[in-house]
Amino acid sequence: MGSIEVDLFSKDVNSADHPQAIHFRGLLEEVAEDYRCRLVSFEVENGTVTFSFDDDGLTAEILRILQIEKPNAS
Repeated sequence: MGSIEVDLFSKDVNSADHPQAIHFRGLLEEVAEDYRCRLVSFEVENGTVTFSFDDDGLTAEILRILQIEKPNAS
């Protein structure tokens, strides 16, 4: 299983206990429930969120969505 790392918050969100991080974790847990899997890791450091699920298919789908959303580097 791979982890997903996303620069999501400002640098002052530096803990999984921060209210914004708690809200995002809740969203991830809802997605996991919808896909009948589990959120197995969740960390926040300097605004960067790292998380993983126990379902490689869901992880691949999220990575695909993030790739589509990523602005072109040109």
